[in-house]
Order: sequence, then C-alpha cells, then structure tokens
Amino acid sequence: MHKVSSLLIFCLVLLSCGKSPGDAGSGVVARVGESYLALDSISDLLPDNASKEDSAMFIRSFIDRWARQKLLLEGAEVNLSSSKKESLDQLVRQYKADLYTKAYVEDLVTANVDSVVSEDELKAFYQQNKLNFLTNGTLVRLRYIHLQKDNPRYENIKNRFFDFRRSDKKFWEESALQFKSFALNDSIWVEMSQVYSRLPFINPDNRDQYISSGKSIQYPDSTDVYLVKILGVLGPNQVSPYEHVKPTLHEVIVNRRKLELIKKFEKEIIDDALKNKTYEIYK
Repeated sequence: MHKVSSLLIFCLVLLSCGKSPGDAGSGVVARVGESYLALDSISDLLPDNASKEDSAMFIRSFIDRWARQKLLLEGAEVNLSSSKKESLDQLVRQYKADLYTKAYVEDLVTANVDSVVSEDELKAFYQQNKLNFLTNGTLVRLRYIHLQKDNPRYENIKNRFFDFRRSDKKFWEESALQFKSFALNDSIWVEMSQVYSRLPFINPDNRDQYISSGKSIQYPDSTDVYLVKILGVLGPNQVSPYEHVKPTLHEVIVNRRKLELIKKFEKEIIDDALKNKTYEIYK
C-alpha cells in the first residue's frame, strides 16, 4: 500500500506541473465547479505492477472521464427542458423501485422456497409434460475406451469391453489408469458435440458411418486405438429420456414453486395492508 501511495503521489506531481499554488486542496485531485475529486477515490483503482508512466496515463484518463461526466451533467441540468428532466427522474425513480422490490422478493422467495424435489414428483411431472421436452438434436448412449495399441493386455481389455458385464467392475477399476480416456457408464445420454469431442475420428461428415444403435467400433490411429459401443441413438424432435432432462425438470418445478410463492406473497401483502388500513381505496 505504501508503494502504491508513493507511486500515486509521483503521478499526481507529474499531472500537477504547471498549476498555480492553491489550485487543489489537501487530498483533492481535481475540481469541476463545486464538485471535487478526492485522492482516496483513485488510489485503489491503480493497476497492479503498472509503471509510473502507465499509472500517470491511467490517472489522467480517470480524471478526464470524471470531469467530462460532471461537465456533461451540469450541461444537461441547465439545458434540458423541465419536462424532459421530470420524465428522466421518473424513470430513475421507477428503476430504483423495480430494483428494490425485485431484490426484496428474491430474498423472500430464496428463504422460503422448498428446493427439494422427490424422485416421484420428478417422474410424475415428466410423464405429464413429456411433449414439452423434445430433443433438439441427436442423443447417443455409448461407452468407449481410448488406449495405446501396444498395451500388453489389449486383447483381454477388448474382449471384456465388447462382452461387457457388470461383474467386471473390479477389472475396469484396476485397468482405468492404463486408459488415456474412457466412459463406461453407458446409461447416460450425451449430445453429438460431446461425441465429437471425446471421439475425434467421428465428425459431422462421417457420423452416419459410426452412429447407429448396437454398433461396435474398433478404430486405430497411428499409436492408439478407440473401442466404442453404441447402445442407443435418439434423433431430433423425440421425447428426451428422463435421466437426460432430470436436472431441467428439477429447475422447472422449483421455478414454478417460486412463482406460486410470489403470487401468494403479493396477495398476502395487499390483504394485510387492507386489513391493517395501511392501504385504502377511496371511492
């Protein structure tokens, strides 16, 4: 902090060259009319590790922006019509009211909404709203392994991969460190963008060659090999699988609860105000 203060003082000395004594008060950097820019408002804004020259330029630019804003505001106060200023003031008041009420309601809702959604509720909501959760693109369910060709256990790994058994869990846990990358949880549906990312030999031009349900793939490149098993393919505009949209279902349900809470709160605040006579309608 001492270094920053020293650098700031140096920069201000550079900027003040040519000024007559008494142009600025103690701790004041600049003045526009009756407005003063304090030294403290700049000290914390200096970029870290900036040179003295860069800091001087930064400070001068900051001061000029401050002055320009003040001068324009003063010009606006003098030259804008009263009706225009009143219209703008009304917008400012409305914007402040909107910000305050939005923050207040959000705090109330966050503190009171129940964000826990049971599995039964998720499944019931999914069944009732399936047609609202259609796929935008192709979804694929697969498993894959990327490993070196010269792996001494390659044949065993390949055979177990294509004859996949849940009882081999320990084998896969012990073998995982030998793989460059892998995904063995074939119950998860993924988008094609993830397939392209994980399996770079597949692209939009050749995808039909590889992406079909039940297909087994053994793809070698110069030093490595990819083993892939496609378990399922779901095209666009199909009902999305439950597990794939489960996070979205949770979000939708919680958001609906929030909207219900907001409506309830808005009604209660009016009812309470009428009851307590803090809100009256004159006929």
